[in-house]
Amino acid sequence: MTNPHLPPVVYLPTGPHAGPDTAETHVQLRRTRDGRLALLAFSAVDRLVEGCGEHQPWMLVRTEHLPKLHESQPYDVILLDGAIPEELRQAAPPGA
Repeated sequence: MTNPHLPPVVYLPTGPHAGPDTAETHVQLRRTRDGRLALLAFSAVDRLVEGCGEHQPWMLVRTEHLPKLHESQPYDVILLDGAIPEELRQAAPPGA
């Protein structure tokens, strides 16, 4: 479930860590207007910040590992360097 036109690594928006004592996190998937579940992938950190906002947590993933991600979090399509609407972006953490 990878695209041969993706760069060797991608930056993926994530949710918050599961807890203070764990590094476990999940990639955020988004529903497209036509109902498909999309993996947002970014080719550079500055593009992620531009598309998701400056408070968006993220992780770096080698493109070759996307099939394993797809097994644990199935998605229908990969959207490269897209944007999340302002009203759906991650807010600043409390006290920031």
